[in-house]
Amino acid sequence: MAGRIPIRTRIGIVGAGPAGLMLSHLLASAGVESVAIDTRSRQQIETTQRAGILERDSVRLLVDSGVSDRVLREGHEHTGISLRFSGIDHRIDFQELIGASTWLYPQTEVFTDLADARARDGGDIRFGVRHTEILGIDDARPRVRFTDADDIAYELRCDYLVGADGSRGLSRNQVPPAHRHQYFREYPFAWFGILAQAPPSANELVYAHSDRGFALISQRTESVQRMYFQCAAQEDVDDWSDDRIWSELQARVAGEDGFVLKQGPIIEKTVLPFRSFVQEPMRCGTMVLAGDAAHTVPPTGAKGLNLALADARVLAEVLERAIRNNDSSVLDDYTTRALERVWKAQHFSYWMTTMLHRHPDSSDFDARRQLGELHSVISSEAGSRYLAEAYTGWPST
Repeated sequence: MAGRIPIRTRIGIVGAGPAGLMLSHLLASAGVESVAIDTRSRQQIETTQRAGILERDSVRLLVDSGVSDRVLREGHEHTGISLRFSGIDHRIDFQELIGASTWLYPQTEVFTDLADARARDGGDIRFGVRHTEILGIDDARPRVRFTDADDIAYELRCDYLVGADGSRGLSRNQVPPAHRHQYFREYPFAWFGILAQAPPSANELVYAHSDRGFALISQRTESVQRMYFQCAAQEDVDDWSDDRIWSELQARVAGEDGFVLKQGPIIEKTVLPFRSFVQEPMRCGTMVLAGDAAHTVPPTGAKGLNLALADARVLAEVLERAIRNNDSSVLDDYTTRALERVWKAQHFSYWMTTMLHRHPDSSDFDARRQLGELHSVISSEAGSRYLAEAYTGWPST
């Protein structure tokens, strides 16, 4: 520890994305101090483009906790989605079915709101740190060593440590193999995503199933749109010209109703791999995991960001109780409550993914079975209601 400046706080948070910042904000509201660190700069996080569909409770959490009401002013309320197959749109009306909505509001905007709120409230958030090292999670004195952006070395000492540093972060692997169980699901395809300078092609998200594979038509602003189509897991973006991309997207949504995408210059191309992952338990000693550090889901169900925010809400309550009662055993309650929602989201994301995507090894039977499943959803109020309930989010527990 020679040469390191000590910092003492109640809760140390490794990772200052949406999960870490929301947790820090909620803890501060409960009178619990924390310090959050992240290897990325704030600018790096804000300029990494991410999609974002917020469940109703995620929107409520942002607004009611005092983070920001910008989502209500600048976000776009969606009262349903379209399942498009056999060349026809079939709308799932969330409001009619369950009286709920979702909001189109990119993850980068959620991060900006949270970072601004922590700065406004004097939160201790340190971006751009290096040489992070986690120590002592198996005893009562967890510590994090790091060097900040000004090249000053610190040792953060805390009562409890939260790993919220994502699927490629440090925290997850601090748990000894003998004390963790990791569940994986790899998918044999990916999404080819684009940002295009074009007006919206639809008012709400369109989930399209076709013989050529899946496509998702989403929005960003009145002049920039985000779209995806299913591709091989090892696809190279350099193999795809703008003309080829638009031709493929148009073919996947084409139908007898004459639906045509509005085109424009493509300003970003990326390949997004698919993976499901859960690590149990979400606690090891004095450390707990939150967000993508503990679980990832395919993007089809729009659950990743919402799970991160739900984790933060539950964890803030549990940590406040652990500190108030000086009882670390209540951390087990976090794992139990969080994992119930995580596995429901895993099921929904898997269901949406397998219903809409074409598996490379699928047979004609498989293709016809998928159409039967889609018809079952849109022709049954119970089926449509389940999709609406899961997509807009289960009640907070």
